[in-house]
Amino acid sequence: MFHKGTFPLFYLLMKKLLFVIVGLFLAAISFSGCKQQGSASNEPQTYIFTDDYGREVEVPSSPTRIVSVSHSVTEIIFALGAQDLLVGRTDFCTYPPEVEKIPSIGGISNMNIEQILSLSPDLVLSSSMVQQKSVQQMEKMGVPMVSVIEKQRFDGLYENIEKIGQLVNRREAADSLNRVLRKEVKNVVDSLGKIESRTTAYYVVGFGAGGNFTAGGNTFINDIISMAGGENIAADVDGWSYSLETLMQKDPQFIIIRAEDSATFCHTEPYRRLSAVKNGRIITIESGKLDIQGPRNVEAIRILSARFRQGK
Repeated sequence: MFHKGTFPLFYLLMKKLLFVIVGLFLAAISFSGCKQQGSASNEPQTYIFTDDYGREVEVPSSPTRIVSVSHSVTEIIFALGAQDLLVGRTDFCTYPPEVEKIPSIGGISNMNIEQILSLSPDLVLSSSMVQQKSVQQMEKMGVPMVSVIEKQRFDGLYENIEKIGQLVNRREAADSLNRVLRKEVKNVVDSLGKIESRTTAYYVVGFGAGGNFTAGGNTFINDIISMAGGENIAADVDGWSYSLETLMQKDPQFIIIRAEDSATFCHTEPYRRLSAVKNGRIITIESGKLDIQGPRNVEAIRILSARFRQGK
């Protein structure tokens, strides 16, 4: 039995002891939680990404060392402001100029696997031109390799930007870039108004003894010509091969050609007899603005649109 005044004192002591025990318990939980969080943050975080060939690849959520085996991928990475992540690129990745500072791993179809591995990448991004055996070699080496291939339609550019933005952990930048590009394209298309008669055009991909090649109707280049207010005379064919006889017969109002090929084309038979050559309606365009699916395609639309209107 407690004496008078003993119970309140005992109660106060027990209450203080309980506070101490609860405090120690909460501190232990907090310390344990911090320790677990810290250890988790030191572990590489990954997720499964399904690439354009349907391959499920485990990729890092925040890659720090990326090798690009595609000029279109490289250009998009720069446009997203993620070039600091690039540790390797191909000989064909030449835009923007500062890309030259990044080590090259060789070509696209014949990339140097040993060179890539020496760069210790945590992610390799490729396109449709990479050989399957190269992909298999990278898989054996434990380096995640994701293929983001060029799309047939122009709108595929937005899709690729979104995918690459996710892969390089620049989602907001990708969304912003797509908004800007969509707005610029809309401005050009809207400025054309209703087109009663379109300017006919032909894009020279290849010519001469090796055959004649252009962009058919199922290509993003065809979409670019159309959005610029032109009519691609090869829109009725699929793929890239074209008949010389059909080219001479349709005799387009404009010839679109890479700047480096223009002089040779215009002085070669029978192309020199085309009306576009005789009338000086040759649109020379920098290689990469039209034949590489990337943000510079919008600039190609502006260039073609301006020339088509001037030629009428």
